[in-house]
Parts: sequence; C-alpha cells; structure tokens
Amino acid sequence: MAFDESGKIWQNGKLVDWQDAKIHVLSHVVSYGSSVFEGQRCYKTATGSACFRLDEHVDRLFNSAKVYRMDIPYTKEVIREATLQTIAANNLEACYIRPIVYRGYESLGVDPRPCPIDVVIAVWNWGKYLGPEALEEGVDVCVSSWTRIAPNTLPAVAKAGANYMNSQLIKQEAIVNGYSEGIALDVNGYVSEGSGENIFLVRKGVLYTPALSNSVLPGITRDCIMKIAKDLGIECREEGISRGSLYIADEVFFTGTAAEITPIRSIDRISIGDGSRGPITKRLQDEFFAIIEGRVPDRFNWLTPVSVGADVAIESNVS
Repeated sequence: MAFDESGKIWQNGKLVDWQDAKIHVLSHVVSYGSSVFEGQRCYKTATGSACFRLDEHVDRLFNSAKVYRMDIPYTKEVIREATLQTIAANNLEACYIRPIVYRGYESLGVDPRPCPIDVVIAVWNWGKYLGPEALEEGVDVCVSSWTRIAPNTLPAVAKAGANYMNSQLIKQEAIVNGYSEGIALDVNGYVSEGSGENIFLVRKGVLYTPALSNSVLPGITRDCIMKIAKDLGIECREEGISRGSLYIADEVFFTGTAAEITPIRSIDRISIGDGSRGPITKRLQDEFFAIIEGRVPDRFNWLTPVSVGADVAIESNVS
C-alpha cells in the first residue's frame, strides 16, 4: 500500500496538505495509544461514488470515544460531512477512509483528561486487504497462540488504537509462520476473531458467528452479512464456537471493511470443506458486492452518495 501524499487530510476542522497533517511527538496518543478510529470504504458504484454505511461508522466512532471518556469536539453531522468532503477534495472515486480521534499534546501522565481531543480524517486508495485473489481463492490462516483481549481488560466493543497491539501480535505471528492471517481465541478458549476481521463458519447450511461476548468488535460488515443472510433465508446464529468446530466446518470466511468477505481455505493446514470458496460464502459475496456496487437496488440504504471533484470548503464548526 502506497500513499498519494499530494492529497488533503481533514485535521481539526480544516483541510490541510497531506505532509502538514502532523502531531507533536509527546502527544498522549504516542505514548499510551489513546485513540479510537474507524475503517470505512467509499465504492465506485453504477450510479457514482458512495460511502458504505457512513452513519453506522460515525455512530461506532462516537461510541468508542464514549467508552474512553473522549468528548469529540464536533457533532456527528460535522464528521459525516467532513468525510464526504475529504473524499471529494481528494477526487477519489473509490477509497479507504480512516477517521481517528486521539488525545493530543498537553501532559504526559497516565490520566489523559488534560489533553485535547484531536480529530483527523484521511482517505487513500487501498485495494483488497488480503490480496485481490483472496476473495475467490481464499486464504490460509492459523489459530494464534495469542489470546484475544479479555472483556474486563480492554473493551472489545470499542475500536481503540491500543486494542490493536493485541492484533499486531496475532498478525505478525501468522505472517512469519507463512499464513495470511491469524484467528484469536477468547479468554475462555472460544473463537473470537481475526486480527482485524470478524469470522463466520457454515455447518450443514447454518451460518454461525461468535457472539459479542466472545471479545468481538461489533463489525459493520458482520452486521451486513447477518442482514443479507436473513434476507436470503439463511439461518444465522450468534454463539460460542469451539476451536475444533473451525476444522470440521463446511465453510469459513472473514468479514470486515478492509477484508470485505474473504473465504478461508485452510486453518492450521487443515482444509476447510473442499479447500475452496463454498457456495454459501459465494452467495453472500455475490449479494454483498451487487449492493455496494449499485448493481441491485440499495434495499438496506447502505450507500451515501459522494460528489467527487466538487469544490470543498470546511469550517471548524465546533459543536
């Protein structure tokens, strides 16, 4: 992934040049990981560019901030409009979107409250997270030796920067051992999620996914799959899943804004099903991409149009 550094980043109410979007090295976030963020996508659809589930992502950003007692100094509407206008300012028909809310430069004690709450929104081109071939061929993954954060250590319900130190351990272990990704178990030994993806499995035509109580981030793509499955008449259950259940599943796949819907063809070198993308995974993929690419009606109201190339002026507009 390479950044186009000629673009603009929204920082604390203003569009600034990419190279000028800077923070002080002693900002609280640098030492303590005191940030919350989102991962979003804008797609090029049959009727123009559109943000995918923008309102839900903004809601989750504010919920994450609430958990960490971070009062975002902008309204949801300001963040929503700033996202659309940042995409337009960068003239991107399709892109990945990264809003970050973080504690800035003021003091450096563990108590973060004296520090200001800063907000940035960046957008860039980012292709398929696990590779362009992964959506069809699937990926090889492992069960990580690293346990997912426990419910009363760091709240998995918040998409917080500090949580992803755990994710980095899971991801790096997988990569250095020749896998594309790792699957973490929760503190009780049940399946939780990947380093940055939710997980589903299919067994005898029924779709299963770990419950939020299994230290799972409430993924927005996860929610999409559950809604699409219901619409297609596929039973979906949220419940505890044992490690062994992964190996004997007919199909397993990851979901996430970056990963979208990525089949898993093997876990710990054990083939899942026949070692290729399964029929239910493909059916869910086909419907998901048909919606987000505008090839079928947006019956769930997931797409927010973006006016790419429009003149942009964003004021600070503090709430």
